[in-house]
Amino acid sequence: MRAPRSRVTTALRGAVIAVGLIALAGCQADELGYGPKAERPLSHAIKAEMAAKKMKPSDPILVRLFKEESKLEVWKRTSTGRYALLQDYDICKWSGKLGPKKKEGDRQAPEGFYTIRPAQMNPNSSYHLSFNTGFPNAFDRAHGRTGSNLMVHGACSSRGCYAMTDEQIQEIYALAREAFKGGQRDFQFEAFPFRMTAENMARHADDENMPFWRMLKTGYDHFEVTHVPPKVDVCDKRYVFDAQPENANSPFIATAACPVYEVPEPLRLAVAAKEKADDEKTAMIVAKLEREREREKAWKNGDTAIAKLFGPGNEASETPRGASVPAGVANGGQASALAAYSTPGATPAPGAPVPPANPERDEVASTGSTKSGFFSSLFTGEERRPVSPVAPASERPANAPLPAQSATLPAAPATGQAAAAEATGPIPVPKETAAGEEKKEGTGSKVSKMVSRWFSFGKDGN
Repeated sequence: MRAPRSRVTTALRGAVIAVGLIALAGCQADELGYGPKAERPLSHAIKAEMAAKKMKPSDPILVRLFKEESKLEVWKRTSTGRYALLQDYDICKWSGKLGPKKKEGDRQAPEGFYTIRPAQMNPNSSYHLSFNTGFPNAFDRAHGRTGSNLMVHGACSSRGCYAMTDEQIQEIYALAREAFKGGQRDFQFEAFPFRMTAENMARHADDENMPFWRMLKTGYDHFEVTHVPPKVDVCDKRYVFDAQPENANSPFIATAACPVYEVPEPLRLAVAAKEKADDEKTAMIVAKLEREREREKAWKNGDTAIAKLFGPGNEASETPRGASVPAGVANGGQASALAAYSTPGATPAPGAPVPPANPERDEVASTGSTKSGFFSSLFTGEERRPVSPVAPASERPANAPLPAQSATLPAAPATGQAAAAEATGPIPVPKETAAGEEKKEGTGSKVSKMVSRWFSFGKDGN
């Protein structure tokens, strides 16, 4: 017996609908899951991480980002009321260089403090998922900065944005979605050029953006001290943090003078102490880096006393300034004069040139040391020893007569510093020493100017 036509028709319709639903679900499935991308649940792994840190999916979040380190962090409020780091992600790509975005088309990714609301979340992004950073904010507009559609998105491709992988942005998006569902009205997005440590501030001390970055660092320090997102306002074209106006009816206006306000005393003191310690450390590192740069520059230019001492034209091995060279004591003349004194029984003729001093032979004879008098004095402070023109007794035959005294022969050598000066003349001082002292002053001046510039954030925002 055949089934009624109405039943067959109903069964066929049900089958068609089921096939359609399966096809629709298949269209929305990908390697990261199935169903609408913006509604996919958090992974079991991230939920377990939250539970271990005493967090709930519905707890508020904060997002921090560091360009130079290419890191994005998601912080979440714990049961203590303070925030803790939940997860960090490697940024796939970001545009431009360190420094804020200033105008449309410069392909710079923004830096500063931004507010993200549910309306800025884009479930239909062409880059998997995304949220708008909110650039330009009140501070950016006060400085005439322009730009639009600056996003944090997926697809690992950036033109002025911060690009993540699809998997990363899906998890970040889901964390924000759950926080909004839990009652958070907006979350703070903090974009920094780098982690605002003393070491990093020193490395970038001569950057034109340093005054702006020091202002960002104040907000960074507020969070580092409290682990609570700071209250951010803009007045007098600058950021102010956790400011409480004396008159509750006095608003903060970005382009107007700041109203009278105060920061809670415990917080103000804690932040001031951190800033003081960081500034002192930064100044020390800046001075050290400047010295290293000057030293490296000097070595590259051959501008050091050591390079002068051992390089061509070494004055230490030349005739001392002011000393006259007798005729014949040049090239082979010196060898002839030395032979006249070292040959057994030989007596130099009157007027014969005195052979040049041999500090190494003299010191070997007197001390048994092989150190060169001049070079060792660089490190030990010893005086250069006077040198006798007569060979030591150990080098002369027993019957060798001493050279006869002559009016042309030098008197017996003096002792001490006078002898050193007479034997060698004044030790030449490389000209670069004076220049080096000037450079040292220049370095101090550079450091002083560099440090003073940190505290001079101009109203042009640079």
